[in-house]
Amino acid sequence: MIKALVFDVGETLIDETRIWSRWADRLGVTRLTFMGVLGGVAALDRSHRDAFQIVRPGLDVDAEITAWRRDDPDGLRNNFDADDLYPDVRPAFHALRAAGYQVVIAGNQPVEAYDALMAMELPADSIHTSDGWGVAKPAPEFFAKVASVAGREPAEILYVGDRLDNDVRPARAAGMRTALLRRGPWGHLHADRPEAAEVADLVVNDLQALLPALAQRSGSM
Repeated sequence: MIKALVFDVGETLIDETRIWSRWADRLGVTRLTFMGVLGGVAALDRSHRDAFQIVRPGLDVDAEITAWRRDDPDGLRNNFDADDLYPDVRPAFHALRAAGYQVVIAGNQPVEAYDALMAMELPADSIHTSDGWGVAKPAPEFFAKVASVAGREPAEILYVGDRLDNDVRPARAAGMRTALLRRGPWGHLHADRPEAAEVADLVVNDLQALLPALAQRSGSM
């Protein structure tokens, strides 16, 4: 029986449109170009970091982030704030907690993301990032940490994310139930694959669809 829902961050809770737009501006390419290349690497199951190499061959992304921080110390740069939160997050979290579910946030994010999420005062029981843990998805150790911080058996956890490769498959391998969110480039592409219905327990269009879906499948989840 599901007792806790654990949520990915990027394109699950956070709309990354402004982040990628700022990256395009920083790299000197049009936003359409960079977004299109991102979609291309997503469709090919390549890392999002490959998009940087396609538009700027040889770019050291980490060095560029450091330089960007120096050039614009007070800007958001490649980070996010409350304006980037998807509008269904708060009502979905409130409804899930009112129904008795534990709500946890845990995704591949830098340390700055923890502070940004905490500042939003979301109705979540705890917030965690890969940089804070020192381990990232899709490593099994990440999902072991998820179960540990939730204080639940893996089978009692529903991991919610927008990717088959980083979220659904590794969470399933860890013994968790999974929900694939049809949102963002990866979410739309991955939800369209026949595999999605085979490996994800749920495929939903928005976060507010989770509670009704759980209620409908209460006997099997």
